[in-house]
Amino acid sequence: MRVLIVSDTHGHEENLERILTEKGPFQHLIHLGDVEGQEDYIEVIAGCPVHIVAGNNDFFSDLPREEDFWIKNYHIFITHGHYYGVSVGTDRLCEEAAFRNAKVAMYGHTHRPEIEEKNGITILNPGSLSYPRQIGRKPSYIIMEIDGAGKAKYTIYYL
Repeated sequence: MRVLIVSDTHGHEENLERILTEKGPFQHLIHLGDVEGQEDYIEVIAGCPVHIVAGNNDFFSDLPREEDFWIKNYHIFITHGHYYGVSVGTDRLCEEAAFRNAKVAMYGHTHRPEIEEKNGITILNPGSLSYPRQIGRKPSYIIMEIDGAGKAKYTIYYL
């Protein structure tokens, strides 16, 4: 099973379209906010179940602020991250994931990709497909692959 994890497209879906075409198919798509009104379009082009949360730039959106759900044996908590102070660290995010008994926490907002293990929780940030801020400023995303034995592997990719 393959899960595409993206964030911070800010209404520019060209790179998302490219990934779906070149790297798909995916069994799930997770978008961690700042879609800026493109949520319906993303659901149409994904070709799989989609989870999207509202980001700090998703004004007047009906998207949920956060969500938790299961994919296979993984309890996943997703949020944009700005309500958890992720710009200065992931401690509060990790505490919320632990409170929810989630084993994976995903967030966006910082536009910097990251994979981190903290207190038994895998914390993921795919970076931004439209406005990357890390050194080199390449658009980034994460693919979560769950093998036949149910073990997940997370990889950051760059365009």
